[in-house]
Amino acid sequence: MVRSKGPSLAADAVERRREAAVTGPQADKNILTEEGIAALDPWFVLDFKRPGIQNGVYRKLKQGKYDTEARLDLHRMRVVQARKAVFEFVEQALELGLRTVIIVHGRGERKAEKEQAAILKGCVNHWLRELDAVQAFHSAQPQHGGTGAVYILLRKNEIQKQVNRERFMRY
Repeated sequence: MVRSKGPSLAADAVERRREAAVTGPQADKNILTEEGIAALDPWFVLDFKRPGIQNGVYRKLKQGKYDTEARLDLHRMRVVQARKAVFEFVEQALELGLRTVIIVHGRGERKAEKEQAAILKGCVNHWLRELDAVQAFHSAQPQHGGTGAVYILLRKNEIQKQVNRERFMRY
C-alpha cells in the first residue's frame, strides 16, 4: 500500500499561510516610483550631479574615463521589471563596493511614434535621482552606448569609507 503525501502537504501549506498571516506582507524596500514619469527624446543627454561632487570627477565620468565595474541591460524590459532591476542593481553594486557602473536603457527608437518614445530612458533618469547612493550620472560615450546608456557614480560604502579613514589617518 502506497501512502499519499496529500495530508502532510496540506498541513505544511496551512502552516505557511498561518505564519504569513502573523508576520504580514513583506515590505517592499524599493522606493522608486512608477507613475508620472515622462518619456524623453531618444537623443536627450542625461546628466546629474549632487552637490559636493568635484567637477573634475564629474568631467571624467562624462568622458567615460572611469572603468565600469558592472553593467545592467534593460532592453526589452517593461517598466515594472526595469524598476525592480535598477533598484536591485544599485543596491547590490553598493553592497559590493562598486563605484562606477553603467545601465543600458536603449533609446526607444523602434516605436512607431518616434517622438518622445524613450520611456525607460525617462524612468532611469527619474529613478537614479531618487536613489541616495547615486552621486552622479551622465549619458555614455558613443562606444559605450551613447544616449542609450548612462554612466553612474555611486557613493562609497561603509567599508570603503573605513579604508580611506585608516589610509589618511595621521599618527
